Amino acid sequence: MTKRDVRQRIWNLLNDSHALRFPGPLHGIPNFEHADRAARRLRDLAVWRRAAVVKVCADVPQLFVRRLCIEDGKLLYIAVPTLRSERCFIEVDPQRLGSRALIAASLPGACKYGRPVPPREMRPIDLFVCGSLAVSRDGTRVGKGGGYADLEYALLREEGKVRDTTPIATTVHPLQILSYRIAMQPHDVPVDFVVTPTEVIATRCGHTRPRGIYWDLLSSTRINTIPLLRKRFGQSDGAGRPSPRRV
Repeated sequence: MTKRDVRQRIWNLLNDSHALRFPGPLHGIPNFEHADRAARRLRDLAVWRRAAVVKVCADVPQLFVRRLCIEDGKLLYIAVPTLRSERCFIEVDPQRLGSRALIAASLPGACKYGRPVPPREMRPIDLFVCGSLAVSRDGTRVGKGGGYADLEYALLREEGKVRDTTPIATTVHPLQILSYRIAMQPHDVPVDFVVTPTEVIATRCGHTRPRGIYWDLLSSTRINTIPLLRKRFGQSDGAGRPSPRRV
């Protein structure tokens, strides 16, 4: 089964089970029933309690995770959609929000009240939270197909903001958990914790994490449409590709 097949199967399953919540069109990371409960279950984990700085995806079901970050006083980073700026992450500092805290958890609110920063200006990440369309109990994962979560991780890895030991978590509906392993590519990011409204799965994933940007797997179109990649590609070493910084 291809990743495209997996995505369609999960969307159909969630739709047929009435587990989807607004927005309803069948694309992207699905907003699922009781996503708020999954966020609170993530909050109970030791990796959450230890984390002072959390990077959370901008997907709709993880809105509740972002709210809890702000509520708990954690520094929050959200990627700019499609990484369309060299300052491609938004830093949301709860100490500076006051009464705007709940608004700042949404993407428009974060853009209004947060501070755009490039990866090099970010604080090291203590917990990385991504959205998933499907995930296996072994930590292999399928996203929505754009590859941006993987690129966000790769950019942060090259800057030393995430490391091999940085915990990676995702919150999903139980119907998004597959009974079989998902085929992964070198640039794909696995997860350490799968969190549902009723369960926490510590995956102990054996898939090697990306150590940076895999330039040979990027098309020229993708490089040219992401300003930070275009800038780094323009600083290549003469062999046509930048020399990745391994951390």
